[in-house]
Amino acid sequence: MKKSVVASAVAVAFAAGLFAAQFGAHRMIVADSHAVPGEAVGARPATAPPATPLAALPDFTALVDSQGPAVVNISVTKTARAAGPQGGSPGDPPIPEFFRRFMPQPGQPGQDDEAPTPSGVGSGFIVSADGYVLTNAHVVKDADQVIVRLTDRRDFPAKVIGLDSRTDVALLKIDATGLPTVRIGSPDSVRVGNWVAAIGSPFGFENTVTAGIVSAKSRSLPSDSYVPFIQTDVAVNPGNSGGPLFNLAGEVVGVNSQIYSRTGGYMGLSFAIPIDVAMKVKDDLLQFGKVQRGRIGVTIQQVDKDLAATFGLDRARGALVSGVEKGGPADGAGLKVGDVILGVNGRKVEQSIDLPRMIGEGRPGADVKLEIWRDGRIRETSVKLGETPVEKIAAIESPTKPSQLGLTVRPIAPGERDRLQAPHGVLVERADGAAAKAGIRPGDVIIALNSEPIDSIDKLNSAVRKSRDRVALLVQRNAARFYVPVPLG
Repeated sequence: MKKSVVASAVAVAFAAGLFAAQFGAHRMIVADSHAVPGEAVGARPATAPPATPLAALPDFTALVDSQGPAVVNISVTKTARAAGPQGGSPGDPPIPEFFRRFMPQPGQPGQDDEAPTPSGVGSGFIVSADGYVLTNAHVVKDADQVIVRLTDRRDFPAKVIGLDSRTDVALLKIDATGLPTVRIGSPDSVRVGNWVAAIGSPFGFENTVTAGIVSAKSRSLPSDSYVPFIQTDVAVNPGNSGGPLFNLAGEVVGVNSQIYSRTGGYMGLSFAIPIDVAMKVKDDLLQFGKVQRGRIGVTIQQVDKDLAATFGLDRARGALVSGVEKGGPADGAGLKVGDVILGVNGRKVEQSIDLPRMIGEGRPGADVKLEIWRDGRIRETSVKLGETPVEKIAAIESPTKPSQLGLTVRPIAPGERDRLQAPHGVLVERADGAAAKAGIRPGDVIIALNSEPIDSIDKLNSAVRKSRDRVALLVQRNAARFYVPVPLG
């Protein structure tokens, strides 16, 4: 369980002369060497050119007026469970000290560890007029209920269409139409030093606007290998998670995700997921029901100056292959331990952290050209990408699960129906308890419960609730269909 964050307001005064000096607007008063006797030295100003007007600071009012209505508040209810001192779920990767995904955590002293409790708030933004909303995966992961509140004060229950922990992006759906939407920009157009603004719900204060500049781009964090973060000095705090980062044109260029903090609150360093990364996750979830990422099956490490000298490189660059998966794509393409991967499809690999991103952007089955350094010279080879294993829960349609069955399921994406040979049904992502003992496996498709066809998670939940102590699930596995009796726990 994470410690509570206590915010304190600190007033900081800036000397007017220093502010003016920054923009060249002050005048300097000097001593006059020809002062009249009896006249105070320095009483008369020296001749100076006219003062330069203060540089105009950006005005965000038009941006807020046009884009603010598409930013939403997200409140979630989760079941509080015992966790380590950094919070999170047992399967989550550890978050290094000081780097925190800033979602208020559930639970208070004395509460039942398994009791549903309000878990605070996050932020999000509407990307389509029919109700699709982007936010952070850590905001809605393991949620029992998700509520989206619009700026007009309307509340909607949200379905979690899918989430991707590797990029910390989640896609929600609310039952509404004609909604305002944000404009999507390009992170490539963002330059270090550009002004940007965030809108969100820090500490639950809805529709709060903060601004700053881009501090760095393509920033790597210790726990994230797939996201080239945009670093800013925009003030973001717990509750800003999942909110949009706008450029001055009113376009979303990032999704606020993490902060660097010793206290749990803002300390001048915040990190946003580039919007193109988030939109790829959205498109994959809608098209395939999961996030597709390429893989080549190698273990890599950073090349420092000593390794560069050892392998004969002109400087420290690339990703050093320290292991090759037997039978994997890289093995089939002839890659060896000791190769240094310098480029992918013409793009330079400057650091080892660049390689997973570049490979992950590719579609499984696509061919990529690798530039490698071996035996003192550059070679080129082609590798057919494999697919990164899907997370345990790549997508769920509803915050509720048919827990009596011990199943975690998701809808079948249109592109999967032919492969699964299933015209309808729900796909089993995980089987535990009674279902696992009965023989249900991940990858099975639940076609019907008893004699009732199943075409959604809601229908499965409804059918389970109407049943007594046992159900018969009609399962599609490859080309075979058969019933499996499952007792209800």
